[in-house]
Amino acid sequence: MSIAIREFVVNRPDYGQTKWVERRAEVEDGQVLAEIEKFALTANNITYAVAGDMLNYWSFFPAEDGWGKIPVWGFARVVQSKCKGIPEGERIYGYLPMATHLVMQPEKITEENFLDLYKQRRELHPVYNSYTRIKGVRPHDDLEPVLRPLYTTSFLIDDWLDDNNFFGAQQILILSASSKTGLGLAYGLHKRRPAGPRVVGLTSPSNKRFVENLGYYDHTVAYGDIATLDSGVPTTVIDFAGDGNVLAAVHRHFGDNILESTTVGLSHKDAPRPPADLPGAKPRFFFAPDQMKKRTEEWGRDGFDRKLLESWNAYAEASGSWIKVEHGTGEDAIAKVYADMLAGRINPAEGHLFSFK
Repeated sequence: MSIAIREFVVNRPDYGQTKWVERRAEVEDGQVLAEIEKFALTANNITYAVAGDMLNYWSFFPAEDGWGKIPVWGFARVVQSKCKGIPEGERIYGYLPMATHLVMQPEKITEENFLDLYKQRRELHPVYNSYTRIKGVRPHDDLEPVLRPLYTTSFLIDDWLDDNNFFGAQQILILSASSKTGLGLAYGLHKRRPAGPRVVGLTSPSNKRFVENLGYYDHTVAYGDIATLDSGVPTTVIDFAGDGNVLAAVHRHFGDNILESTTVGLSHKDAPRPPADLPGAKPRFFFAPDQMKKRTEEWGRDGFDRKLLESWNAYAEASGSWIKVEHGTGEDAIAKVYADMLAGRINPAEGHLFSFK
């Protein structure tokens, strides 16, 4: 028997254009049907759209030609199972489409998790097709889809910087300092002080006070005040904004004192890309799974998971003092916040969690 699935799709060339579509699907032997319970929508998901072709995000949950499904992180519950080892009623956490349901093909099932190897997802990195089997009450249940995927990236950048001795820099300059991944990185770097490099944040004037009050940054300046920074300090730049004009201004200010320049996110959708002839280190893109793979090989999967969980639990406790999770229900609420996010109208102190009922 087929079931109806409602899905949120975006126009790939112009992802400000969106629509809801309905399709029918069937659950075959070895598969399960998961009803999506709740998911988070963050600026990180906008990065998935911006880098959809470059990093292959559109292939995770394919849509009709010219359209794409932006992946999100969240919880789902198995409502139909034809897979031995995954019972109906089981709750799972992982990578999902913005949709009412998802057909999955669990394989490599353990007590803790499984891989979804349904069709094209068989080729994905395990970061994106591994699902946690939820047992009992989970701490930080609402915060987890809002912050944990972002914090995992923050944790990996922090570790990558330390692994490379911060590229010899005396300060880390974070662009889009109020972004949730930027805040997670600043939190990790702040924990290394005073031994680690200074942490400096660049943000909009409207978010400057919020960023300063967190205490994660040693110094915070507005985008228009880049010239007030000491250009003689060896600097590593971590760019979460993807605004070519801002990045170019930073490079021209510090010149050859930029020892590393890494782009992580693209939260400013319509901003121009940076020119190719910038002084200092050539900007490059950070792909978190590469560092995860390296550390998993060095520490073992259990060792990596333990370090990440300890760090995440500490950050979740700390973030509870400044973040408010807003709950939205239904298609209109999802579409509205998506549009607000594209337009930069989201309060950095808010997280957005959605369900369909």
